[in-house]
Amino acid sequence: MLSMILTSGANSQASGGSIVMTLVMVALWIGVLYFIMIRPQKKQQKEMDSLRNSVKAGDNIMTTGGFYGVVLDVVDDTVIVEFGNNKNCRIPMHKNAIAEIERDEEEQTEE
Repeated sequence: MLSMILTSGANSQASGGSIVMTLVMVALWIGVLYFIMIRPQKKQQKEMDSLRNSVKAGDNIMTTGGFYGVVLDVVDDTVIVEFGNNKNCRIPMHKNAIAEIERDEEEQTEE
């Protein structure tokens, strides 16, 4: 009878230790996933936000739809973009629709 009590006490300590190890492993995996997935995504999002905030009139852009155009004017979160050689094709767009900004090499060296 005494051996059963001592054995059950040892089992409860061992299971308590395994729960702590399991929680430590889960926390470790969450930390690894944060540094592999979430942190780089936030960094990329900050870069895109700064890129979109730096757009100015005269920049050549590509939209998320794949259209190339020239920015004519920037007003708050809206840009007016001219597509193609037709001067009548001017479309207001939200800044979030900008996927890339293509600048001249001269402008890139100045920055």
